[in-house]
Amino acid sequence: MDNKESDSFTENPIGKKRVQLKAEDDLLDISQDPIFKAVLTQDTPASRNALRFLVSAAIGQPVTIISVSTNEPPVRGIRDRQLRYDISVKFNDGSLGDIEMTVYPDVYEHFRQEYYLARLFTTQDIKGTELGYRNLKPTWQISLLGENIHADNALVHQFRYYDKENNLPFRGLTSIIDVELPKAEQFLETPVSEMAPIERWAVFFRYSQDPTRRALINEILDQEEGIQMAAEELLLISEDENRRFQLEHELKNFLDIKCGMVDARWEGYKQAKEEDAGIIQEKDAALLEKDREIAELRAKLDRP
Repeated sequence: MDNKESDSFTENPIGKKRVQLKAEDDLLDISQDPIFKAVLTQDTPASRNALRFLVSAAIGQPVTIISVSTNEPPVRGIRDRQLRYDISVKFNDGSLGDIEMTVYPDVYEHFRQEYYLARLFTTQDIKGTELGYRNLKPTWQISLLGENIHADNALVHQFRYYDKENNLPFRGLTSIIDVELPKAEQFLETPVSEMAPIERWAVFFRYSQDPTRRALINEILDQEEGIQMAAEELLLISEDENRRFQLEHELKNFLDIKCGMVDARWEGYKQAKEEDAGIIQEKDAALLEKDREIAELRAKLDRP
């Protein structure tokens, strides 16, 4: 690999560069947190527009992003990940949003989402005689999840305050959106023209590394401008040896931490005598599966 322009970039009839992925393209995994963040927080038109299209697809309405903030520095500081979400954005109408790729959702993920959404919502300044609660703006928390946490087939869930017993919405300003990427599998046989934008994004995140799915991904790139821009940034980062080394090192550090957390939880479950043995066995099986997934990913990163 080197930093020269890849032949994955071709010219379309009007002379604009168009990305098409080849089976041999060795892409970094954009569904991993550091890669996701690196692709979508660059100070380039392609990166910023890709982020705008992704957020628009997730919340189901067009947005214009006027500012982006991330953990500092942009693709380091894994050990500080518990402090905030990956990417915070402000829209032109004053609305706010948090976006994160969560590869391994925590067992208390729903509490975590609610906590950070509340923190972001209350950053709005309504002090002064001219401002009040009427000036508060909508706030979104968007999680792209590497594991399913909802027991149905729906790709996207949007949660707001709601009185279920009386069928009455609260009409609040905060919203949590979950996009469960494993559920993208159900769209693999769907014509790209019939996919919703967020379904195309989910397939791209889940299968962009799979050489057997490159024809499908390329068709998505042809029909989804925002994903085309994200693929452009992903290719550039993947083919830059220095950036690739930095991001893979970051990912290995993250996996080391996750392995330590898995081991600690495993020991904790084994020592929890007050729990039923069947429950402990079930939790151990889940931890074994997660440990296996982490080991596979680390082995992939360690390959020359």
